[in-house]
Amino acid sequence: MPQVGRDRLFTLLREEDLLVKRKRRYTKTTNSRHWMRKYPNKIKDVPLQRPDQLWAADITYISVKESFLYLHLITDLYSKMIVGYRLSENLSASSSLEALKMALANRKQCTEPLIHHSDRGLQYCSSAYTTMLQKNGIDISMTEASSPYENAVAERVNGILKDEFGLDDIFEDLKQAEKQVSESIILYNEKRPHLSNHMLTPLQMHNQCELKPRSWKKKTTSIISKTCGSIT
Repeated sequence: MPQVGRDRLFTLLREEDLLVKRKRRYTKTTNSRHWMRKYPNKIKDVPLQRPDQLWAADITYISVKESFLYLHLITDLYSKMIVGYRLSENLSASSSLEALKMALANRKQCTEPLIHHSDRGLQYCSSAYTTMLQKNGIDISMTEASSPYENAVAERVNGILKDEFGLDDIFEDLKQAEKQVSESIILYNEKRPHLSNHMLTPLQMHNQCELKPRSWKKKTTSIISKTCGSIT
């Protein structure tokens, strides 16, 4: 009988609607109804070859008593490594910009082409954010539809942080949440292996460029594979 890894098991359970569904509060993090320029999706069918080739940006919410915090994340699609983040009390472009600045500081392949992919939220369309990308020679790509599959890796990383690293808890305050976020991201990057990374951690995968990420083409996830490779 073939062995099934953790990621594959969770995928199968999710497809069969066998995962326990938690009741939780919800807050919208994306507002794409604005006048600012939106960019086309430039990562369709782009093969993943190396770290710092494609970055995916996204925002997820963290619950605190009576309120929400917002975790701005940038993930490298090749290695699944979180290269930049910022936990804030708002959804402003300045908070997303802080996550971008961290990612830029961690960037190793500074002379190679890089594409930044995100949804069409006002944070990523803002002049300050797009100017920072262009200043650093980074091409801009955005989702064209409301489907989460167009930013599947970022969505998957959000789920892993919440389901496996405790970020779905309700925290007492910003300070406690910041501590948990920092510890969780370190553990995720340095200790959590991925099947698509040949069972390497994101950090291990990010520190080399010879392996090509594994992908599994299935009818239910073909759009994911076309957009950004494996989501595991």
